[in-house]
Amino acid sequence: MTVKALMPVPILNLVAPLPHKGTAMHTADTAGQAPGWSGAVATVIGGSPRHGDVDSANNRSTRPTTRGIRTSTTATRTTTTRVLSCAPELSADPDLFDKLVAAYIDCLRSKRSSKSASVFEAKAERNLCDLHDELISGEYQPGRSICFVITRPKPREVWAADIRDRIVHRLLYNQVMERFHNAFTADSCACIPGRGTLYAAKRLEHQVRSVTHNWSKPAHYLKCDLANFFVSINKHVVFELLARRITEPWWLRLAHTVLMHDPRGDVEVRGNAQLLRLVPPHKSLFNAPDDHGLPIGNLSSQFFANVLLDVLDKRVKHTLKAPHYVRYVDDFVLVHESSQWLNHVLRDVTDFLPERLSLGLNPSKTILQPVDRGIDFVGQVIKPWCRTTRPRTLRNAYRRLHETPADDLFEVGNSYLGLVRQASKGHAEQARIANVLRLRGHCVKADLSKCYRIRSDHVSHL
Repeated sequence: MTVKALMPVPILNLVAPLPHKGTAMHTADTAGQAPGWSGAVATVIGGSPRHGDVDSANNRSTRPTTRGIRTSTTATRTTTTRVLSCAPELSADPDLFDKLVAAYIDCLRSKRSSKSASVFEAKAERNLCDLHDELISGEYQPGRSICFVITRPKPREVWAADIRDRIVHRLLYNQVMERFHNAFTADSCACIPGRGTLYAAKRLEHQVRSVTHNWSKPAHYLKCDLANFFVSINKHVVFELLARRITEPWWLRLAHTVLMHDPRGDVEVRGNAQLLRLVPPHKSLFNAPDDHGLPIGNLSSQFFANVLLDVLDKRVKHTLKAPHYVRYVDDFVLVHESSQWLNHVLRDVTDFLPERLSLGLNPSKTILQPVDRGIDFVGQVIKPWCRTTRPRTLRNAYRRLHETPADDLFEVGNSYLGLVRQASKGHAEQARIANVLRLRGHCVKADLSKCYRIRSDHVSHL
């Protein structure tokens, strides 16, 4: 009987990298890659792997890849990379796609009914992938903006960015806002979570009661307004301030792209073009220098404005040692026992703003007078022991409630009820608004906080 010795059969590792578009491969050191990780990833629509793609060798999801680098593993686990034209130091965030989706969801909360948002949502996955690839490759550029004019309370241009650009604005804001908000003073309001108009009014009221010892001592207030604020913003000054806290090169480049974009190059003017003539020339973005001016209406513009005016806040609070100060966008108020001290602050701020921030005060809106006369701020008037809605706002509310068509009365009525109930003494105004709504067929909640839609059998009688 012949015995045959068993020969060892070599075991071959057949795991090979799947083909990628293009064949030029360059060897690079990938010591930082986890051992045993296969980069054999099938290409997806868009031409680059993203977080969540399936690894064909290990039957698992891939890790987020670094911007500009695509990896694959051979049978001996020799790793090669494809180096794109992007510099490695400008690598994007590995979780960029997840953050992009979160930014998109944030945008839908307030802009879902717009036409551009509906078109984008119809193919949301495809559009998000395309936007992600543009950001990764560095090819992203802001698109067309829509410009229209509002007439209340005064003629003003409003610029609406496309949904893709709003997503990028929200992406940048979500990434960097916390580091800036933590450095802002507690007296800075607007475009900060929890610091809206009601916060600003209550904080000013608290400071007035503090300096006057519950209205038992006299005091004065200085109210100032920046002249042509958004149109006068120097973009280079803003970028210098952004670069102090945005240390990641890729995010800083994205901030530069958003900040320096000039929407006038690709704009669609909607509405009555004659309304543009109502906007004063010095308040129109169309007449601003190329490196000045931010469009009113974008989240990024409001955020950049806060970053710029934080320099003013620090000047007033830390250098001038102002104990009582509140700012809402470009309006700010200081309260003090001495009117001479407030005059000193006014002279200092008047010299500081043009020298440091390229801004100036509006002399026609600079007010210095006793607090007993009332402080008109963020739509409310702060008087001894009460905080009421601005009279001009109430007059406009009563007029609009009588003139608004029945189909739009529900939204208008609820907006004014919500506005008036923010005042500490607003029950009489709420009752008057509720009576107008009831006369026009709507039902109003017992606490006068909201109204309900008109009954269908009453529509024909209005």
